Amino acid sequence: MNPGVEKMLEYNKIFVAHGMYERYITTKYPDRKIAILSCMDTRMTELLPAALGIKNGDVKLIKNAGGQITHPYGSVIFSLLVAIYELDVDTILVIGHDDCGGRALDAQKMIANMKAHGISGDVIEHVDANHKNLEQWLTGFGDICTSVQNTIDTIKNHPLIHKDVEIYGFVMNPRTGAMREV
Repeated sequence: MNPGVEKMLEYNKIFVAHGMYERYITTKYPDRKIAILSCMDTRMTELLPAALGIKNGDVKLIKNAGGQITHPYGSVIFSLLVAIYELDVDTILVIGHDDCGGRALDAQKMIANMKAHGISGDVIEHVDANHKNLEQWLTGFGDICTSVQNTIDTIKNHPLIHKDVEIYGFVMNPRTGAMREV
């Protein structure tokens, strides 16, 4: 097993045995009725909640590469629909961040890395021909403000999301946590 996973599982036993979980007990309903879509960047793991004063139970937090919606009927929209119609969310924040690695992804380099890790050219060609154009799908999104705005527009214009849901976009500084509105 990966040493990092082993270390986490060892800590988990201590966490449970000492009742350290008690301070995190809450319901599945977000107290602030907010869902946040943000990037999975490691710098944002603790910084984003700390910079916004969010504690366990306050919001629904959805994270992916780039904090963006790549398909209007994919897992992010599914999560937002569940948040809105099952968990009483009435506000969505899209939070990108400066210096996002997703901005400059190089599809050719990523495909070469796949091949170097044993993914066959046949598999890559099959996916490219039958599922996704890998060159387009694995390419970076460029300007972070444009990406956040495109994600906001996708949510606002989605036929299954009612017009009373408030949607806001921000970009966070991944060093200081400072936010600016898009």
